[in-house]
Amino acid sequence: MKNRVSARTSNLSAIAPLNKGVGFLDQAVEHEDIAQLGWNLLREDLSLPTAVLYKDRILHNLNWMQQFINRYGVKLAPHGKTTMAPRLFELQLQGGAWGITLATADQTLVAYKHGVRRVLMANQLVGKENMSIVARLLEDPDFVYYCLVDSAAQVEQLGAFYSKRNQRLNVLLELGVMGGRSGVRDEQHLQAVLDALSRWSNSIILSGVEIYEGVLEKESSIRAFLQKAVSITRTLADEKRFQQSPILLSGAGSAWYDVVAEEFSAAGFGDTVDIVLRPGCYLTHDVGAYREAQTKIQRRNPIAHQMHSSLLPALQVWAYVQSIPETGKAIIGMGKRDAAFDSGLPTPVLHFRPGDTAPKAAPAHWALTKMMDQHGYLQITAQDDLRVGDMVGFDISHPCLTFDKWRLLPLINADYQVIDIIQTFF
Repeated sequence: MKNRVSARTSNLSAIAPLNKGVGFLDQAVEHEDIAQLGWNLLREDLSLPTAVLYKDRILHNLNWMQQFINRYGVKLAPHGKTTMAPRLFELQLQGGAWGITLATADQTLVAYKHGVRRVLMANQLVGKENMSIVARLLEDPDFVYYCLVDSAAQVEQLGAFYSKRNQRLNVLLELGVMGGRSGVRDEQHLQAVLDALSRWSNSIILSGVEIYEGVLEKESSIRAFLQKAVSITRTLADEKRFQQSPILLSGAGSAWYDVVAEEFSAAGFGDTVDIVLRPGCYLTHDVGAYREAQTKIQRRNPIAHQMHSSLLPALQVWAYVQSIPETGKAIIGMGKRDAAFDSGLPTPVLHFRPGDTAPKAAPAHWALTKMMDQHGYLQITAQDDLRVGDMVGFDISHPCLTFDKWRLLPLINADYQVIDIIQTFF
């Protein structure tokens, strides 16, 4: 029998030859040996359902975003929570990223263990063990770390903890909006945080300002928020509140990064401020909310428009047709355990019958209408040439909540050959 991989497996030691009558052998396969195994998605060498990554599209997206960032003269710290895949972090850093953004102390630890040495944790650091994790990492003088603060209470806790250890913690002041999530809301709130930072200035180092504009929906509101962040940064710089040079000014999720780049770069800070953008979903993109956002970016942003290309969906979930129980309905062996469904159901884009030479485009009228834990309801017609055992490739919406369902994702080339395995750490 052919070699096979189950993408559910939690470590690479289970990627091993499957011999007829023997089963999985306890034999590890190194990353550099994966391509030599000759696995191919279309030859049914993989256990389905499986999420796969297309290398050529990932490289295209990586280069596209880095070019965009470079045109604005800003820096990129892609949000690693999207993939939690250190091999992809490495690819992004090699491609020019300034650092990696993460959301938790545990994610930061994973990144550090895999060689990441500059982390912007776009979140508050709260709790004894979370602080302890970061404290242990800060013992490495080569490790650079930033977290967010938005309350005097948090600053007091951080100050008490790190001062006892004679450590210095870099923090960014987070600004927020009413009705949003974290972040200071008004002048009184801001002053309380600044006063607390002054009391702990030997251990808690104010290094910059951070926002997340994605809590707002209208471009005009987002631009006003960004301009407020620029104004506050300039005021705090004039008051010599920052203890680091250059100052950091950071924003940008995956939907409004162009507007953030425009507003922040137009501030004219020069070398005194490092502007750091944090989109994460660009690497694999999607066919849902982020495709819609990217379409708007291509229309409104002159640099994106001039690049004459856009981001491409690079993450798919493949599954078998396992039943056609009634006219107009096929049951697919893929459900909520396999693909994101919070921002739209997966979209069928490719149809392949084992033994054919290549996949065909799925008919435009095919659509998932419902997903259960392990099943998807595919709407078809009686005239469609679809059989049990056929394979269907689905593009997805919201890559974050597809990545976290898989421990191993085959990386494939344009011929559907498996050339590597990408491991996640959720």
